[in-house]
Amino acid sequence: MKNKTLVLGASENPGRYSNMAMLRLQAKGHDVVAVGKQAGNVNGIKIENKPVPSDEIDTVTLYLNPDNQEAYYDYILGLKPRRIIFNPGTENEELEQMASKQGIKVQEACTLVMLGTGQY
Repeated sequence: MKNKTLVLGASENPGRYSNMAMLRLQAKGHDVVAVGKQAGNVNGIKIENKPVPSDEIDTVTLYLNPDNQEAYYDYILGLKPRRIIFNPGTENEELEQMASKQGIKVQEACTLVMLGTGQY
């Protein structure tokens, strides 16, 4: 069963929105997989510095600008998530179209707002 959220662009820096999202997701009971530029740990969530294969990813929430997303296209689409959330600043028409063609729901939204308002 797909039930995990991949935070792509994860960071140990508590001032980064990806860090806040990991903590909020965890607090709301979501299982989190994290991939970032540097390996690390946030409240027990291991941040990997390379793609992590999984067949359990329901949602990919992006914290990478479009230029940095391209290297992850095959990885993201290969996970076959139910949806991809493009947080502010990560909007990417090319990836959104590729995902939509594969039946993946795309949302331009803020994960933190979605969690805070019960829309996640």
